[in-house]
Amino acid sequence: MLGSNLVGGIMSFFGTALVIIVILIVLIVVFKAVFIVQQQTEYIIERFGKFNRTAGAGIRFKIPIVERIAAKVDLRTRQSQLQIDGKTKDNVTITMQVAAQYHVSYDRGQTPEQSGVYRSYYMLSNPEEQMRAYIADALRSAIPNYMLDEVFDNKDLIASDVNATVAARMVAYGYDLVSTLITAIGLPADVEASMNKINSAQREKEAAQALADADRIKVVVEAQAQAQAMEESGKGIAAQRKAIAEGIASSLDVIKESGVSTREANELFLFTQWTEMMNEFAKTGRTSTVVLPSRFQETASMFEQMLTAENAAEGDAPVIRPRPQQ
Repeated sequence: MLGSNLVGGIMSFFGTALVIIVILIVLIVVFKAVFIVQQQTEYIIERFGKFNRTAGAGIRFKIPIVERIAAKVDLRTRQSQLQIDGKTKDNVTITMQVAAQYHVSYDRGQTPEQSGVYRSYYMLSNPEEQMRAYIADALRSAIPNYMLDEVFDNKDLIASDVNATVAARMVAYGYDLVSTLITAIGLPADVEASMNKINSAQREKEAAQALADADRIKVVVEAQAQAQAMEESGKGIAAQRKAIAEGIASSLDVIKESGVSTREANELFLFTQWTEMMNEFAKTGRTSTVVLPSRFQETASMFEQMLTAENAAEGDAPVIRPRPQQ
């Protein structure tokens, strides 16, 4: 009886252990069979070492032992920084900083073997280094076609041509080259110093030209202003003389109405003008010397000479008056 119970206990123990082992094996198999693929990622599944399929984002299954995850392919766009030397058409060696953006091709193809994911993994052992070699080769072939200044002016065009050339080659390896950018161009120290001097001289030349143009405009404007001022001054003098002439004519008319002859009126007018001139001269306060006749009677001869010149201009016979006796 005791032996029978012992055997039953042993059998029960081994039965329980076997169940536990089976459960563990099932859990391990399930654990090995289930896997999760992250977004923007694809897994390459091989069966007995041969490509079988690709698995996209989500929860996926594989046969344990029979199948394995050969590679995890990142579909996000990446960037590589390159430093490439090249010689321009005028024999200047420059160093270019190049940024290349690329990603695994999203093309699925007609069969899995034609997809971008398949080609990116199986076609080349190091496709990124191959891409860098292509970019360096394309740039070193393009730069010698340009002078140094042209490289700076056309760097975007050069980068676009390089991108088109390299992209056509990399697509066969399952990569799409999104863009190629020349972010910086380095020059030898002596060349850079020379270019800075040239730029400085050019700026000084432009500044001198601008100052000369400004001076020329200033002179022209001042001349125009002076001409306009003189024109207006001339109009003012003409108007003044016209007003004086009208005033003189009006004064002579008034004097004639009083019974004074024309000649006497002229003499009176000339004498009045002379005295007013002397009064104005005295008011200026300037230190000057004026020569006058020693006797006032001699001023009459001055007026006689003026009237004689006036009559000669009008064609009248000169009138000579006797000088007063001293």
